[in-house]
Amino acid sequence: MFMICPVCRSDMLVVEYHRIELDYCPACRGVWFDAGELDLLLEATGVESPTVFRDNILASPEAESSEKRRRCPICGRRMKKTLIGEEPKVLIDFCDQGDGLWFDGGELEELLRQLTGAPPGGADAQKPVIAFLQEVFEAEGQTDRREAEGGI
Repeated sequence: MFMICPVCRSDMLVVEYHRIELDYCPACRGVWFDAGELDLLLEATGVESPTVFRDNILASPEAESSEKRRRCPICGRRMKKTLIGEEPKVLIDFCDQGDGLWFDGGELEELLRQLTGAPPGGADAQKPVIAFLQEVFEAEGQTDRREAEGGI
């Protein structure tokens, strides 16, 4: 059964890398992390205390935004929005029931860029994860270009 994108209502694809599984929407390029999956990604990129990082997200105040509140693709409740990361802050959606987090297209890449730009954590541990995510997003862009050119 496919997960439905909380933004554009398209079927999402399951993309897996080692133990990290994410649900990716090829239409709007959003990414859903079930509970615990973000921890695995953060561990793989060398972030110290990924559980604390996630818990801080869940405990953070809701951000003011004109963006519509989205429904959690797991429980159906409206998710909260919060700002995370360094400047520029990244506005993400999270299920306050603990089901997961939603990153609109480009938000995950920006957060990872910020996190991996920091000296602690070791760049060598980050390279495979960053390469994997770049491959997923670039492959999707190539598919879109081929479709636009009538090649698929």
